[in-house]
Amino acid sequence: MDSLKPTKVRYQILLMLFLVTTINYADRATLSIAGASIQDDLGISAVSLGYIFSAFGWAYVLGQIPGGWLLDRFGSKRVYAVGIFTWSLFTLLQSFVGHVSAAANAVVVLFVLRAMVGLAEAPSFPGNARIVAAWFPSAERGTASAVFNSAQYFATVIFAPIMGWVTFTLGWQQVFFLMGALGIIFSGIWLITIYSPRQHPRINQAELDHIQNNGGLVDMDSASAKQAGPGLRHIGTLLKNRMLLGVYLGQYCINAITYFFLTWFPVYLVKEHDMTILKAGFFASLPAICGFIGGILGGVLSDALLRKGYSLSVARKLPIVVGLLLSTSMLACNYVDAQWLIIGFMALAFFGKGLGALGWAVVADTSPKKIAGLSGGMFNTFGNFAAITTPIIIGYIVSATGSFEWALVYVAANAVVAVCSYLFIVGPIHRVELPEEPSASNSAPTSSPSPTLKASHATD
Repeated sequence: MDSLKPTKVRYQILLMLFLVTTINYADRATLSIAGASIQDDLGISAVSLGYIFSAFGWAYVLGQIPGGWLLDRFGSKRVYAVGIFTWSLFTLLQSFVGHVSAAANAVVVLFVLRAMVGLAEAPSFPGNARIVAAWFPSAERGTASAVFNSAQYFATVIFAPIMGWVTFTLGWQQVFFLMGALGIIFSGIWLITIYSPRQHPRINQAELDHIQNNGGLVDMDSASAKQAGPGLRHIGTLLKNRMLLGVYLGQYCINAITYFFLTWFPVYLVKEHDMTILKAGFFASLPAICGFIGGILGGVLSDALLRKGYSLSVARKLPIVVGLLLSTSMLACNYVDAQWLIIGFMALAFFGKGLGALGWAVVADTSPKKIAGLSGGMFNTFGNFAAITTPIIIGYIVSATGSFEWALVYVAANAVVAVCSYLFIVGPIHRVELPEEPSASNSAPTSSPSPTLKASHATD
């Protein structure tokens, strides 16, 4: 009976991805919540704060390709565990920045510590994509990817009010200490709960067969795969692919929206609309709830379209295009003053951004089998240049204009560019094959008709 009824271990794995990504994004948002208090306490200017915000992005981008290589070489479990512990340790160390005497020195120390957090977090999302590709069939990947990706909104929903309260009552230093300690504890939990599909002690053969027979890459972390190792020479193959370049551009623009909300949004509420940090922390969670709902809905809708027979391209692109067009609604905030309307339009924009945030599902669908980590690292490298540019650009815009009006225009324009990229550059979505890998057409009998190749793209 046990062999006939598949277990549901993959959903326990997905829960762990959701929880670790929640901690991941909460640690990124610590400086955003504490930013206004740090400015007042340490005398840091808006431009300097923008550079500190960007420190995470510089290191995060530089660590993507090495992080993806490490994942392919040593497997997701160990590399990810080291990353969780390390980024949490450097988050905790930021609680001691208040002991630095001069403001200039505090800027340097904060920049370095934030950079180390970014470097340690670099393998996280490529690791998520690898684990989803290994544990989930093709028709479940959109939902699975949306679940872990929606953790960024859940992190704001849960932790923004908590961190706002801690900053208001205990001081900004305690925010970093609390989140760092939580992550260090979770790194131990990760080590005893995460396995590859074939090594998990609670999976049965029926679930393993269901995953493998429907496109799951269950042998991704096998000894033979890791012995072969990823080749950095494959970077050129990825960069020459028009579809992937379009996906990379789209992710850069989507992340520009993400990093506005992660960095400047609470500051925007405090400085532009005269909210207290406690109130801003609470109100920042309301759009995030809508982003969370949109993120889950986008993945569910995409997989439903795929199961109903629509092509992979239509199933992935439709939620992306509709969602990103909705996210431009943030421009309406430039024309209203009521706080409830501001939050309402930002909630609609966040919902749309969540609906369209299917980039990691596309990565799981398109990455070459042997270099899924490296492919995810490339995707995240391009996407997270926005972590560098967005905080700095907005900092200069606010400093030059004295308001956030043109900052919102800049963020909304990124949504439009992402839509154009998916519509006019990406083209049909399918798995990329490395030159030395046999193509689906070569491996099939010569008499096999072309629909066989199309089916492999839909289910791979």
